[in-house]
Amino acid sequence: MTFHFTQPLTLTLGHLYPDQLNLYGDRGNIMTLRWRCQQRGIQLRVVGLGIGDALAPDEFDLLFIGGGQDKEQAPVSQDLHDIKGIGLWAAIEDDMPVLAVCGGYQLLAHYYRPADGPDMRGLGVFDAWTIHKGTSTPRCIGDIAINWNGKTLVGFENHGGRTYLGTAKPLGHVLKGSGNNAEDHTEGAVYRNAYGTYLHGSLLPKNPHFADYLLSLALQRKYGRTAMESLFAPIESEHESMNGNGHMQTPLSANGTHATATAQPEMITPLLKPLDDTLEWEAHAALLERLGLYTEATTVLRTRQSI
Repeated sequence: MTFHFTQPLTLTLGHLYPDQLNLYGDRGNIMTLRWRCQQRGIQLRVVGLGIGDALAPDEFDLLFIGGGQDKEQAPVSQDLHDIKGIGLWAAIEDDMPVLAVCGGYQLLAHYYRPADGPDMRGLGVFDAWTIHKGTSTPRCIGDIAINWNGKTLVGFENHGGRTYLGTAKPLGHVLKGSGNNAEDHTEGAVYRNAYGTYLHGSLLPKNPHFADYLLSLALQRKYGRTAMESLFAPIESEHESMNGNGHMQTPLSANGTHATATAQPEMITPLLKPLDDTLEWEAHAALLERLGLYTEATTVLRTRQSI
């Protein structure tokens, strides 16, 4: 089903380093965002930003950066500092949604120390750092499921580096798998509306609730909540929603942020009308079952229409 609105909605996504950071089918994340927009009558324009291309933050509504091997990450690290760093920082501080996967996640932290060679400088968006402990240390590889605000996210991880968080808030906590470092049960990192994660698979096709969450952030930031409410029907009440712990949230301001400093931005209630995600949720539940998380899988299948 395709939804039609009284005015056209458009979003522009900046795909950072599509030729250098393109492992594990992570382009599927962009394909998912494009399809979910198309089904709702939203035009998603995707612009590739390679080595040497400047990032003008006012030209984009959301950003994606994928993962790559160490040899591809080195020139990206340099380009981030020399060319794109100022624009990327400005975008993030202005609450633009950013999804950074694997190598992209590592390069948005302070540094990545490979098994061989010098450290690669990161932008320091996330207060975190990554160390590859050498080939004698097993890679973090396999299916993974995490708890994200009372819901599950599933994916596939494959990384040799171990990421350690300073003051950064994790994206979620590991239910099964390795996560950031196979030690402290954290996975990913969050700063404002920037999300770093090791979840491939790719991430968004099997996690439609997270895909819609990113789109909701981008739409609310661009058009404002009031305008969005005139176009989309909220899933929950108009001015408040329940978080994963059952507590009421504070109202949202026009740009989609909460009115109080203690409210968590990732708890924003999606305004997007639901799609028929039966196949997506069946794939999500199947991965949970494969990991032995039967209770979580049953919950997903019972409540998928309201997630």
